Amino acid sequence: MVAVIGDVHGCLNTLQELVKKIKSLYASIPLYCVGDLIDRGNFSFEVLEYVKDEGIKFTPGNHDYMFYYFIKKPATNMGASWIYNGFEKTISSYDNRFDKIADHLEIITQAPLFFNLSECFISHAGISEYYSSVLGEEPLKDIDKLDEEMRNSITSEHGILWTRDDLMNLGRLQVVGHTRKQEITYQNWNNVVYIDTSVYTSNKLSAIIVEEGKIIAQHSVPTNHKDLD
Repeated sequence: MVAVIGDVHGCLNTLQELVKKIKSLYASIPLYCVGDLIDRGNFSFEVLEYVKDEGIKFTPGNHDYMFYYFIKKPATNMGASWIYNGFEKTISSYDNRFDKIADHLEIITQAPLFFNLSECFISHAGISEYYSSVLGEEPLKDIDKLDEEMRNSITSEHGILWTRDDLMNLGRLQVVGHTRKQEITYQNWNNVVYIDTSVYTSNKLSAIIVEEGKIIAQHSVPTNHKDLD
């Protein structure tokens, strides 16, 4: 059994409320997140510290990688695009602690692009149908090949950080964020669940509980106004 949390976007107080709720119901459950830990909300620095301290495993999102590229490779399209995607709040959260940026960038780049668990497959945006001809009908049979393909296309609009395409049926529940929904949304035809419920637009932060490949529960908390005001 695992818990998977949607896109956080700097909303520390909301994340803490949701984690507290989950832990009160499932005492020692492993916690995962689909990324986009930063930007939009007020507490990007604090979210990364909290995720690290709580041992929450995560797959980095496009916002997390834009942060990395802006600092390390600012001339790239990925780096330059951060200016238009909520960077102000993130930079502000590092005021008087810019020395922590290098550590946080390492946390982001050392995180895996996906988790292939027995319970489910977790990534930020998912595995696009675009790759079906390359990966074949059973992409989880060769995880090294899948990882290599996703890393080689990390800046692609079809890639695991960015895609809005239809996603492949992996033969296992695929849990993703990135594409905002008002509610947790499950698609039966490809066994994909979208769990980004737009916390940064004052909707809510959501999580699912997965056991033996099935969603057995959903939990959400409304966005805490302190995260956005």
